[in-house]
Amino acid sequence: MPAVLQAQVADIADGYRSTLILNLITLTVCLFILHIQNEAGWANFVWYAAAVVVVACRAYALNALNRRGKLLSAPQSSLTILSLGALASGVVWAALPWTVYDFEPLGSHAPLFLMMGGMAAGSVIKQIGYTPLALSYSIPILLSLMVNLIGNWRPNDVLVGLSLSLIIFVFIRRSIWAERMFVSSQVARHEATTLADSLTRANSDILRQNSRLEALANRDTLTGLANRMFFHGRLAGDIARAAVVKEQVALLIFDVERFQSINDTLGHSAGDALLREIANRLSSIVEDGSLIARLGGDEFAVVVSGPDALHRARTHAAAVLEASRRPIHWHQRQAVVGLSVGLAAYPDHADNAEELLACADMALYDAKRADRRQLREFDPDLRRNAERKRIIEQDLDRAIQTGAIGAWFQPQVDLTTRRITGFEALVRWQHPQLGFVSPPEIVNAARTVHLSEQLTASIARDACLLARRLPEFGLGDVTVALNVSPREFALYSVPCMLQRVTSAHGVAPSGLEIEITEEAILDPALAADQLKRLEQDGYKLAV
Repeated sequence: MPAVLQAQVADIADGYRSTLILNLITLTVCLFILHIQNEAGWANFVWYAAAVVVVACRAYALNALNRRGKLLSAPQSSLTILSLGALASGVVWAALPWTVYDFEPLGSHAPLFLMMGGMAAGSVIKQIGYTPLALSYSIPILLSLMVNLIGNWRPNDVLVGLSLSLIIFVFIRRSIWAERMFVSSQVARHEATTLADSLTRANSDILRQNSRLEALANRDTLTGLANRMFFHGRLAGDIARAAVVKEQVALLIFDVERFQSINDTLGHSAGDALLREIANRLSSIVEDGSLIARLGGDEFAVVVSGPDALHRARTHAAAVLEASRRPIHWHQRQAVVGLSVGLAAYPDHADNAEELLACADMALYDAKRADRRQLREFDPDLRRNAERKRIIEQDLDRAIQTGAIGAWFQPQVDLTTRRITGFEALVRWQHPQLGFVSPPEIVNAARTVHLSEQLTASIARDACLLARRLPEFGLGDVTVALNVSPREFALYSVPCMLQRVTSAHGVAPSGLEIEITEEAILDPALAADQLKRLEQDGYKLAV
């Protein structure tokens, strides 16, 4: 395993220099002992020089391997080179007894014997990570001592020499066991490190995935802005904080004008490009840490918190409206798209996030209804009007069914003859809670809740009832006028509805006059066929 080989090299290299220095010191001490005993001869000096050269070569080899980065990149080759150096040192040490005249390991040369044995034992003890290196150094020394002892043929020397053979056997076994333990520990360490690295990578992957999922959960994928879910959480959190520190939270809601038209005529890619550009403009203008979000479709929001939140929100809105006058370019096309803006603030207009959003929506609706490309700030009248509108829409169907909504007839008089020439049916509703409800409110509510046909049919029934009784008063030639909005021709078939009503009440179509109101432009493409049929059926038409 490369990692184990690298660990073995690192273990050897860690104490290699100190080992070489110890070798030099011990070599010098041995030579000094021989000199004191007056036994140092030329052979000893040659031995000493050879030993020093070997130590120098070993030091050079270590530095070269380290400098070239081979220690860890080529650990097997490095171990071989270092082991050969150890073997060379061991052979040089083994040669020492043969350079000393009449070497007496248990006599006068016992210090040399002890130092050689100590060096061999130290090698085995210190180099536990790699058996070949430890034994390459120690075995030649121990064999040399054993041969010298047994070669003396003295009982004590022979006994010690044989003991050394047992020591050699123990050293070999101990070195092999130590290397196995070292390798086993390194393998376990490597596996633990690998597992830890794997867990770290897995944890990093999980964190990245969580960050990605969080971004997907909190960000709009098209524009990169915060999405509706994150917006609601942030708005509620800012309001909770503002309640504690007594600050404002202002909410701006932006709506893109004519977005659906662009989407329908130029395609969804153009619509997406438009929304991205609007998001970029919002991000470039609102740079004070306020939250910018896309609520869905063509609706954006900005949450402004902190001191002077309302003032800063107004400033942001003015800058965004000014920027909306610049054309947006994409794929060699361009469009000028206006924005309508609604503004509301906590605690001025609302007590919580839900109410604040509703107030901003009401202000936005008022901006779109009154005039495009402008800012509308919430006014309490908007809430009252919205509540009134909700009640009207809620109660309209029941009012039609029960007859609470009915027609009042306004006579039309010829001022010359003072004779009644006709009647005009006017829709009226006296609401039990709201009081008098104006005709435009009734008509708009009917259109909103898809009750336009039912409303007009109920007024037509009242008109038919009046037309049937007119002959009783000598007014058989008088017509009853019925108002019909141009928008109704696109919602249902007016001729079919009138045919059902007049047939049910036995009234001739000539007794009714259909007056087309001026509240909207009449689209000939939609109404031409119906107007022609009304005329053919005998109804009088007035535009």
